[in-house]
Amino acid sequence: MTSARTRSDAPPGATAARAETAHPHPGVRTDLFLLAIAISGISLSAPLIAATAAPALAIAFWRNAMAVGALTPLALVRHRAELRGIGRRNLLLAVAAGALLAVHFGVWLPSLHMTSVASSTALVTTTPIWTTLLMRLRGHRPPALVWAGTALAFLGVVMLTGVDLSLSPRALAGDALALSGGMAAAGYVLLGAEVRRTVGTVTYSYVCYATTTVLLLAACLFSGSSLAGYSGDTWLKLAVLTVTAQLLGHSLINRVVKGLGPSVTSTAILLETPGAALIAALWLGQTPPVASCPALAVILAGLGLVIMAGRAAKKG
Repeated sequence: MTSARTRSDAPPGATAARAETAHPHPGVRTDLFLLAIAISGISLSAPLIAATAAPALAIAFWRNAMAVGALTPLALVRHRAELRGIGRRNLLLAVAAGALLAVHFGVWLPSLHMTSVASSTALVTTTPIWTTLLMRLRGHRPPALVWAGTALAFLGVVMLTGVDLSLSPRALAGDALALSGGMAAAGYVLLGAEVRRTVGTVTYSYVCYATTTVLLLAACLFSGSSLAGYSGDTWLKLAVLTVTAQLLGHSLINRVVKGLGPSVTSTAILLETPGAALIAALWLGQTPPVASCPALAVILAGLGLVIMAGRAAKKG
């Protein structure tokens, strides 16, 4: 039997990657259902941010700060023992995941004002590509179906957003920020999968969001982003954003990544793009692109290939 010490000393991402090819998780159907709820939650993120009259960094700060406030009673009362016994390695990995989440928010949201929304969305959703590459660098060999499914799902995003990279210095800087946001999100998913092997969802999310909150607060203070003086309507939208995109979205992603693994989880996040387009059409009256339905079908087909690859590996 592998000792606890051997498991804890394994490099981040390696054991998480192996978990995808281990025995089937008993709650796969439950995890897929929760993942669908999570994607629905994060799909509300872009439309809510677009409708919220507050600086981008401030929005990112408050959604994390409010989430920490909501989780504090639960974490300190029901999960106090786990918090105290989380261990140095898991604590550092959770803090690192929180730092990467802060980077993801901190570079992606400003990129929306520097380049086109289409380019920013397409580049930030390269997350599953970087996830698969990082897993490969950690010694895991993803099956060919994972590569094919990831590429097919990303093709669906490109179909929906288009490719309109500009050569202006400002737009190129925005493109670089969005791409960095996708890379940071990949690291966040992989580290989360590693910590969640032995740490509960609430404990991990609490440490992660607390780290993100502190770093985003520093970014807001440094950039001069206003953190107060909003209307009641703005505070209400920030609260809704926290409940939907943060607590239901990111927290459920933290919950299911243990069972589904980083490849399936990161690929499924691509569904946020057509989801956000549909919500924007229904709520903000924005006409959805003609390619919405075909793009959704392509993304789902790519996700299906990634899931099939995981099942085939488990059977093998």
